[in-house]
Amino acid sequence: MKKKKKRKSIRFKTIKLKVSARQKKSLENFCKARKTTPNKIIKKAIRPLLENYVNAVPVRSQEKVKQLALFSSE
Repeated sequence: MKKKKKRKSIRFKTIKLKVSARQKKSLENFCKARKTTPNKIIKKAIRPLLENYVNAVPVRSQEKVKQLALFSSE
């Protein structure tokens, strides 16, 4: 009989996040209303950033913001 391959363990990294007391209270109320945890809410909110840029670095836009020229001499 062949042995089963040992499954590779998943390594997790810790990220610290500071929020104000008011923001914490708001997050707790939001989670209580939806019967979930703050960790799940935060991960769901940033999931596109966590998954879309694994191998590629996003290109920073070099476009200038066009200003309205009210007092130009032209």
